[in-house]
Amino acid sequence: MTTPHSRLSYLDPARPEPWASFIEQIDRVAPHLGKLSRWIETLKHPKRILIVDVPIVRDDGTVAHYEGYRVQHSLSRGPGKGGVRFHPAVTLNEVMALAGWMTIKNAALGLPYGGAKGGIRIDPRQFSRAELERITRRYTSEIGIVIGPDKDIPAPDIGTDQQTMAWMMDTYSVNVGHTASGVVTGKPIALGGSLGRQEGTGRGVFIAAREAGARVGVPISGARIVIQGFGNVGGVAARIFCEHGAQVVALQDAEGAIANPAGIDIPAALAHAATHGSLSGFTGATAVSEDDFWQVDSDYFVPAALEGQLTPDRAQRLRTRIVVEGANGPTTPAADDILGERNILVIPDVLANAGGVTVSYFEWVQDFSSFFWSEEEINARLESIMIKAFEAIWQTARERQVSIRTAAFIIACQRVLAAREQRGLYP
Repeated sequence: MTTPHSRLSYLDPARPEPWASFIEQIDRVAPHLGKLSRWIETLKHPKRILIVDVPIVRDDGTVAHYEGYRVQHSLSRGPGKGGVRFHPAVTLNEVMALAGWMTIKNAALGLPYGGAKGGIRIDPRQFSRAELERITRRYTSEIGIVIGPDKDIPAPDIGTDQQTMAWMMDTYSVNVGHTASGVVTGKPIALGGSLGRQEGTGRGVFIAAREAGARVGVPISGARIVIQGFGNVGGVAARIFCEHGAQVVALQDAEGAIANPAGIDIPAALAHAATHGSLSGFTGATAVSEDDFWQVDSDYFVPAALEGQLTPDRAQRLRTRIVVEGANGPTTPAADDILGERNILVIPDVLANAGGVTVSYFEWVQDFSSFFWSEEEINARLESIMIKAFEAIWQTARERQVSIRTAAFIIACQRVLAAREQRGLYP
């Protein structure tokens, strides 16, 4: 039986500090903000941090306690928006950083949201479905004081899915006395979910890669792709890449890495992972070591797992032309510098993986209007928003002679801080 994890400080020196990476990214953009830099400290202080105890009765009758978080980084441009993560490594430090990146992502895409994030430090694989429901409902009740359709709208993330969102919506709705379908996104279609939502993030990764490749002469058709992470983001991206003529030559999930220079049969790999829970034992490729995985030759490398995976050491050894960040915060600032020195183009998370929150925005709008669009309409609107954002960020990078990441932060920080300045401080 899994025991609750002990409390971990968000300043735990033994763990990477994603919040420190976020702060460094904010500091790097400060010289480009002009008079708005007066307000930059706003971005270094989350607006609201809620830490909650999540007690449940387990199936064996014992009472267990788990630690949960909801961080609202900024609400200057609208209600908070960001996922809920169930993972054994969740810490407050991580959730703070993820909330900060959501602020930047939403602003960079022009979505009318601030940034938020939540999580519980559990391994969902160690709990029964009934236990996960109880954990989710208790967590939702505890954070219910800060979430709502016009306050803060959670969504799925690592370890959570549309069923989790259904439980969250129902719990919140019962507590407020009416059905509030817009309190979360990523719900089942029957409960007001949007077509195209589950594929949104992976599709956005593909769109970002395609737009980058078109500008630097690396077409998707015939390209070699390496993907770290084979869940909702990496799996969907892999399938769409292959549908457009690319070859996925290496994959990594939590159980290990595989490679096939002739190309991996992605439908077969997806079927295997769905049946067995991982890529372990898949016969359509050869198992490779972690070190070898990071040195497989590719045209596009897609980190789509956890933050902090692309370290300086891995950045020195990476053999690719374009990095397209499917995960949140996968590249440390020091690794970012190394990739730049090696002329490896990086399409940052705040642009590349924004497809999910964009379709979540569509879901939220559809819930408010009770009028739902076709999947073709969803995908067309996603293309339009992402291409427009990509072009603006690309042009800013060229004009300012900065990286794509810094350009995205310039645009986003200008929007967030302009809103902060115009709203003023009260009292």
